Amino acid sequence: MDVQEERRRLLDPEDRKEDPTGLMSEQEAYMSKVKNKNLYLASFVSVLGPLSFGFVLGYSSPAIPELSSIDDPRLRLDDVQASWFGSIVTVGAAFGGLLGGWLVEKIGRKLSLMLCSLPFVFGFTVIIAAQNVWMLHVGRVLTGVASGVTSLVVPVYISEMAHERVRGLLGSCVQLMVVLGIMGVYLAGLFVDWRWLAICSSIPPALLILLMVFMPETPRFLLSQGKRREAEEALRFLRGPDAPVEWECARIEEACDHQGSSFRMSDLKDPGVYKPLMIAIMLMIFQQMSGINAIMFYAESIFEQAHFKESDLASVIVGVIQVVFTAFAALIMDKAGRKVLLIISGAAMAISTTAFGVYFYLMSEKTEALGDLSWLALASTAVFIAGFALGWGPIPWLIMSEVFPVKVRGFASAVCVLTNWSMAFIVTKTFQDMMNLLTSAGTFWLFASVCTANIVFTAVFVPETKGKTLEQIEATFRGTSGP
Repeated sequence: MDVQEERRRLLDPEDRKEDPTGLMSEQEAYMSKVKNKNLYLASFVSVLGPLSFGFVLGYSSPAIPELSSIDDPRLRLDDVQASWFGSIVTVGAAFGGLLGGWLVEKIGRKLSLMLCSLPFVFGFTVIIAAQNVWMLHVGRVLTGVASGVTSLVVPVYISEMAHERVRGLLGSCVQLMVVLGIMGVYLAGLFVDWRWLAICSSIPPALLILLMVFMPETPRFLLSQGKRREAEEALRFLRGPDAPVEWECARIEEACDHQGSSFRMSDLKDPGVYKPLMIAIMLMIFQQMSGINAIMFYAESIFEQAHFKESDLASVIVGVIQVVFTAFAALIMDKAGRKVLLIISGAAMAISTTAFGVYFYLMSEKTEALGDLSWLALASTAVFIAGFALGWGPIPWLIMSEVFPVKVRGFASAVCVLTNWSMAFIVTKTFQDMMNLLTSAGTFWLFASVCTANIVFTAVFVPETKGKTLEQIEATFRGTSGP
């Protein structure tokens, strides 16, 4: 039976009863029968991975000051070791991105997500049991590998499960859980020592591996493997018992048939592959070059240099701002759209990094008449974090999970994650050197120029993906009409 005929057969009888005018589209008719309860459940379980990832990212901020002044000389970090303790996670994450790209294609999205829990747990266990600095660094590398796999697999898992009406909301929850993890670690760091912090951080990944057992594989991966019956069962779980899931299966299958079976390097000549790949890579470069990881990894030391008296409390405040604005972005993502939020976000970041540069410049001049300017440092950081959380935090990962055809999703996502974490390593490792070479003011003005460039890039090259199915987005890049 022709695919179009099958889709009409599945939807037409119901449509005539519920829509006597005949104006309701196939897509609207299908969506009217969808229930989201199980989709939200599966998404919640999967984002325990990004929560763990947030714990890893935030862990260095409260742990480094404590480990730098610890009584035990075997565990005490000097300046170089402290720098590596903060940045070595990104080395592991870059490798984890490559590993994740291979895993999602070989064993699927669900099993990859379960497996990435293991290095999280093992890494924090090594930190808990650490007897020397070497063990601390090994633990950080292992949690970094897990973070890299997670940062690839979870956005792909959610985007392939979610339908177009809530994909922006659920996709943004990845970044929301990352910042919740960061804030949780900052907050816990006020009350517990570095070992207990590592113990607490190992709980979410342990829950992830247990709960993912009960969640489905993504329908798109199953169909790409020729498993239609299993794909229909997964869709029935995700869309509810009333939705005629055979219709959505037929739509996805049509796109899979068009693509062919497996990825070959020659596919990179296809505009449906290289255009979204270049856009996604540039989004990842701009995200890291905005300076976000430099600010987050060294949050407390930035506030100390800014003469903010309670630097650890300031970090918690930054965490709260991140959570609030990332949650706000998630709620409006499917209404405002990705492109508008990226532009607003870039503008806020450009203004705040410029102001931060002005603050450090004025401090270096030591002008007494200016009085205490620590409020400017706090305000600049707050605006930057809010701006980043509104767009450039969640959206590059969301777009990465939306724009690639199924057969290249593992490879292309791995390239994006490798780019992101390589840039994160370069920025965090060279941040102190940049501060010395360019001065603090010059470093933040450099970040401001990058933020200005990302606004122009977004306006010219980034397509709007809100309200479109993954197959329609793919067709946009190919220059055809989607199913």
